[in-house]
Amino acid sequence: MNLIEEFNNYRGQMNEKIMASDNKVIKRFFNLDTNTYAEGAIDVKSKEMIGLACSMVLRCDDCVKYHLGKCFEAGLNKKEVFEVFSIATVIGGSIVIPHLRRAVEYWELLEKEGSKDV
Repeated sequence: MNLIEEFNNYRGQMNEKIMASDNKVIKRFFNLDTNTYAEGAIDVKSKEMIGLACSMVLRCDDCVKYHLGKCFEAGLNKKEVFEVFSIATVIGGSIVIPHLRRAVEYWELLEKEGSKDV
């Protein structure tokens, strides 16, 4: 199993367990998150780029992987994603660099896996 499958499987399994708790606050928060990234006055692609930059600055590797996957689905290309990386690095500073490395690795896997679908 590769890094993408591992991440998505784990995330899915844990989200199921979390939702099974039937906690109203957690369910509402998850719903809020889902609706925040839906098409609106700002398109999905732009929202995912914002989410990716914020996740990098906040140094949340799981969030970075999630938003990279969504950026890939939204059709970002390598040049666009590296511009987002540059914004996040400028805002967050050198502490973002380890997360940048892992983000580049994950993006390359997404590109590799995506090319298999063609």
